[in-house]
Amino acid sequence: MKTVVIGGGPAGIMAACAAADAGDEVILLEKNEKIGKKLFITGKGRCNVTNACDREAFFDHIVSNKKFLYSAYSAWDCYALMDFIEAHGTPLKTERGNRVFPVSDHSYDIIDALKRALKEKNVKIRLNTQVSRILSEDISNGPKNNSESETESEPKRYYKDKNRKIEKLPSKKITGICLSSGEVISADRVILATGGKSYPSTGSTGDGYRFAKEFGHSIVTPKPALVPFETKEDWAPGLQGLSLKNVKLSLYINQKCRYEEQGEMLFTHFGISGPLVLSASSIYAKEPVEDSYLLIDLKPALSDEEFDKRLIRELQNGNKKELKNILNEIYPSKLAANICEITGIDPYKRCNEVNAKERKALLDFTKRMRLTIQKTRDFNEAIITQGGVCVKEVNPNTMESRLVSGLYFAGEMLDLDAFTGGFNLQIAFSTGYLAGCGK
Repeated sequence: MKTVVIGGGPAGIMAACAAADAGDEVILLEKNEKIGKKLFITGKGRCNVTNACDREAFFDHIVSNKKFLYSAYSAWDCYALMDFIEAHGTPLKTERGNRVFPVSDHSYDIIDALKRALKEKNVKIRLNTQVSRILSEDISNGPKNNSESETESEPKRYYKDKNRKIEKLPSKKITGICLSSGEVISADRVILATGGKSYPSTGSTGDGYRFAKEFGHSIVTPKPALVPFETKEDWAPGLQGLSLKNVKLSLYINQKCRYEEQGEMLFTHFGISGPLVLSASSIYAKEPVEDSYLLIDLKPALSDEEFDKRLIRELQNGNKKELKNILNEIYPSKLAANICEITGIDPYKRCNEVNAKERKALLDFTKRMRLTIQKTRDFNEAIITQGGVCVKEVNPNTMESRLVSGLYFAGEMLDLDAFTGGFNLQIAFSTGYLAGCGK
């Protein structure tokens, strides 16, 4: 069996390794000058390679099509991945939130482990190699009723025809690929692991979507996800550089809270970013509407009443001091310097003159800071792509196309995504492994 893997990211590398272990002759094609280019910059160069949580927690962090992932994660979970990487010379460590990193804090050590695995398994790697077409031949088949015999390994596509289910087997079979140079490479299987559209500078330009569409696959519209928000409020850029920890962020879409979590965020020149914001963006990307906003609770450990009591206490202690001079006791300095302007309170007012209405304005801003979402940033700043090849057209037990025999998908080009914390890389490795196994 000869397998060609297109794409040298985590999904493609794992697919190549698994295919080689299954006894295939494997060629890994990468259009960049090196493999793992996007992997190199993940986790700010540290590479949060997976998350060492239990199975239930893992699926709680999946945003799109979690059921589709059951087989892939069962076949290759976080512990299998961690053992694999350490067995190939890169020790790992687990940090807060079960996030897993190389002990060295250098992503290139993860890439080196993967390179060692590819070399050990005799995978032939061709760099600076662009694929122009995937080749196939027609195979004879037609619709059949469910009562007809079948084998479990046959990929299927289903159509609903009123009261009965009609089954259609693939009409094409993979025969190889054609490179942009004109060279043709024959293959029994082709695994597409070309990534999504995020960080296009690393080579993720959506090539795989074109190949999939040429074979009749549906593409769920790709959108930037795990990406910063642009916000409407004109005071927000004045807080640029302010990092907030242990705050609670709530995302509201059509007046309903769709996401709520506690953690870290950051103000930027265009709006907000940080782990909480990135995860919220994945929920927002699914149904962006004009009536979308965020509420930030700066003091989630305190109730309204408890915070008001603290505020009264600070004002009493300040007595005749100007209000601006005691706000550092409550807020980070950058926020303290701007909060009076934001809430419309005279910063030179003496503490003992602050009235109940002004105190409530501070309370409401502290517990319910509102930011109106204008849009997300684009693919250049998105960590991942949401959308991709429709998973209904892919066999979840093998990652093989239900439309084309011998065509497999893995990683980010599938309509699969998750929150931050190593989950998206685990999706890539798990789906890549299953695609490589080809069973």
